[in-house]
Amino acid sequence: MDIHNCVYQIVAKHLKKTIVIEFNDIEKLKNFGFFGFKSVAELNINPSLLPSQMGVYLVLNLSDKKPEFLTKGVGGFFKGKDPNISITDLENNWVRNCKTIYIGKAGGLNGNATLKSRLMQYLKFGQGKNIGHYGGRLIWQLKNHLDLIFCWLPMTDTEPRELEKKILADFIQQYGQRPFANLTG
Repeated sequence: MDIHNCVYQIVAKHLKKTIVIEFNDIEKLKNFGFFGFKSVAELNINPSLLPSQMGVYLVLNLSDKKPEFLTKGVGGFFKGKDPNISITDLENNWVRNCKTIYIGKAGGLNGNATLKSRLMQYLKFGQGKNIGHYGGRLIWQLKNHLDLIFCWLPMTDTEPRELEKKILADFIQQYGQRPFANLTG
């Protein structure tokens, strides 16, 4: 069985049942089907590591230290809109004792976006470029943004939004709020 069929079976299984993800355990995220686990710094240097398939992705902050927030982050001003929020709002959004700080999706059955194209947009936004990846922008107000880890679950025949919704619902059930950088969802 090739890796894509294996991943598809994992995704299909998760869509059919209530999922419980251990958001702080990299080995369990790998068992769930996530790949990659590359830092922002690594992906900025070598974006070819990103898959050219649709899917869902997580952004992880593996630091055990109290987060340090930037008043002015490194995110781009898409359409002239300031991506930064106040330190107080950042502190209020922070989810204590959780490594997962953003859950996103790339593409869909009727779209052309891939994990590679979407995450490259996200990374370019984090380099201050005027790019349309406003969702998840709060990660760029973390002082350690270059150390954040991206992992992804490629999908081929299943709608990524459906799995993203289930993962977000599981997160909210466990933590009582959305991930730090998920302002909607």
